[in-house]
Amino acid sequence: MRVLFASLASVGHTYPLIPLAIAAREAGHEVHFAAGPAVHAPLAANGLRPFRPGDAFYEMYAEDLEPELARLRPDLVVHEWGLPGAAIAAHRAGIPGIWHGFGRLFPDGIGLELPTRNTEVTGRPHVDICPPSLQDRHFLATERRIALRPVPFSTPAPLPGWASHRTSRPLLYLTLGSAFGTPELLSTAIAGLATLDAQVIVAAGQVPVEQLGEIPDQVSVYPWVPQAELLPHVDAVVHHGGSGTTLGALAVGVPQLLLPQGADQFANADAVSATGAALRLLPDEVNADAVAEQVHRLLPQHGNAEHRDAARVIAEEIGRMPAPAAVARRLPEYAETA
Repeated sequence: MRVLFASLASVGHTYPLIPLAIAAREAGHEVHFAAGPAVHAPLAANGLRPFRPGDAFYEMYAEDLEPELARLRPDLVVHEWGLPGAAIAAHRAGIPGIWHGFGRLFPDGIGLELPTRNTEVTGRPHVDICPPSLQDRHFLATERRIALRPVPFSTPAPLPGWASHRTSRPLLYLTLGSAFGTPELLSTAIAGLATLDAQVIVAAGQVPVEQLGEIPDQVSVYPWVPQAELLPHVDAVVHHGGSGTTLGALAVGVPQLLLPQGADQFANADAVSATGAALRLLPDEVNADAVAEQVHRLLPQHGNAEHRDAARVIAEEIGRMPAPAAVARRLPEYAETA
């Protein structure tokens, strides 16, 4: 079977689809991946045949994909929530398609069209990587879902030597993602974490490291870190509330402090903090002292195990979700019923 995956050209939208795409390739399906060139390198490295349809660099419209559908003639299109244009193009071409989520169903008003409201392609099933305990209640009750375990993906790279060799000091990870970080917020969070007796790894993302000023000795700042490899080693994660980092930390049972800035991050922060697996600070609450205080509350080493325990409950729930290989084996079935 020939399967076409399609996503917006960003880490947050492409990476959640890669585990299923790899599993589909490994199951013997011919896999192609439509996306802008910014994400072609990891796709090509995993044999997923990336290409840029039409004039698409980030966004993709139906007219960008229609000629490629005629050329490839796929049996199934897997289109992520951020790409209603791909869903429409597949529908118009008479090709079965399924949505692929990137986390909790995002709220209205964040700049993306809700896939559940597109009247031209309603009723298609959704590959849902969000554990049901965190998913939107209405979505769970009304949509056709294909449960899929969220598998963190990052491009391979060695961790710093001390990151995988634990000491008695907690290991903390700080990231504000690739789109929402600012030097001011990152510096504030670093200042707070530096007051704790802990080792700190920071992924600066879009923030130039030189804009962060003097870095405390126990803090190591990198432009980028292999997050999927790092998360199993850390005691707490401080981040922006993006879906990828949120689910990645939950999958390994790590408690979180969320500092939401925009998009779906506020809804994610609300949902995860309600379970006890995370704490949150809204923008007007963030200062170095508040960051330090909240992270101190997350650390079992300080006698606070309830947040870690709540995170581990969700990790167990995630572990019971079907693996990508199991879902990939059923893609021919989904192509018949989509």
